[in-house]
Amino acid sequence: MAVKAYRWKPIAAAALSVAASVFAPSAAALANVAPTASDYGVAPWTEAIVSVSDLEQSSQWLVEDGGWRIVAKGAINRAELDYWHLPASVSGAFLKICAPETRAGCIRYVRFDGAKGQRPIRLAARPWDTGGIFSVMLRSDDTQALFDAAIARGWWAESQPYAFSFAGSDLLNVVIRGPHGVNYALYQRNSPPFTGFRVGRLSQAFNTMRMVRDQPASVAWYRDRLGLKTLFDAPFTDPEPRANNFSVPANLATKLVRRAAVVQPVLPGEDGRIELMQFEGFEGRDYAVHASPPNLGIISVRYSVRDLSAYTSFLKGNGVAPVYADEGVAIAGTGTADIVAVRDPDGNLTEFYHVH
Repeated sequence: MAVKAYRWKPIAAAALSVAASVFAPSAAALANVAPTASDYGVAPWTEAIVSVSDLEQSSQWLVEDGGWRIVAKGAINRAELDYWHLPASVSGAFLKICAPETRAGCIRYVRFDGAKGQRPIRLAARPWDTGGIFSVMLRSDDTQALFDAAIARGWWAESQPYAFSFAGSDLLNVVIRGPHGVNYALYQRNSPPFTGFRVGRLSQAFNTMRMVRDQPASVAWYRDRLGLKTLFDAPFTDPEPRANNFSVPANLATKLVRRAAVVQPVLPGEDGRIELMQFEGFEGRDYAVHASPPNLGIISVRYSVRDLSAYTSFLKGNGVAPVYADEGVAIAGTGTADIVAVRDPDGNLTEFYHVH
């Protein structure tokens, strides 16, 4: 049986074309347009930082079942630990892995040794709980096979693979949960064919999802404070009462509004995304206070920036002060970098760096 599309309100391409021609801005108006992150050379994020207790156990599903490869590993440099304000008693190791044929959308697993009071960021959390990054998102040509492989490893999931239609695409999605509650959301696009980058068994990571308390305010913060661009902002409900990919009870699925938006530095583009979602009417727990290293879970994503000094000034001018910042930090597998981290209204970290 065909799966009905979510109820949302897309803007027709023809309407966009007409609007662009009728309301084309003048040269004077363009001169007054506020700068965006891409004006400072903010590129799609290169890696997600995931804190775990066992590097191999956490990465094996992606490497052995998904075909990812190890590109760097070793000790975490003291300078990087200092940048995170971790005490001298803490040391650590890292393992950086990437999908085949790319160095984009990688994952850097970090292990903090000697850390006191360490706990999972989203301990026993449900999808609608806020604070802490919910998932790393990837594409697959065979979501069912990757789901089966994860379950065989003793991992778990929010649901079984779930078929639905959204924005003209027929998708198969599942949220797989690994050690420490780290979620990996897999998307298989059955139609139209996806051609943005190599997919295979498990593609590069292209998005991270953050559950937020006030989605419109969060979208505005990323847009107006960080200068990111909005790919879409589309509230939706399930079209029929059935099990779904976020464990919403079937009898509530057609009533619950899920507000979802994606922001990214460069448009058009298929990667470097941050997705912001709110389950309207669901008041869950908030984990923002725990969303910092050395706690376990998805710590941040790192965006490369051409002119970090100018971008940092832009952020400060917008009232965004770095919570971590340092210069000349030796980051193994990346290089010597100036790096800053900012915290969003829901406590989540996003990092920006420039390699010397």
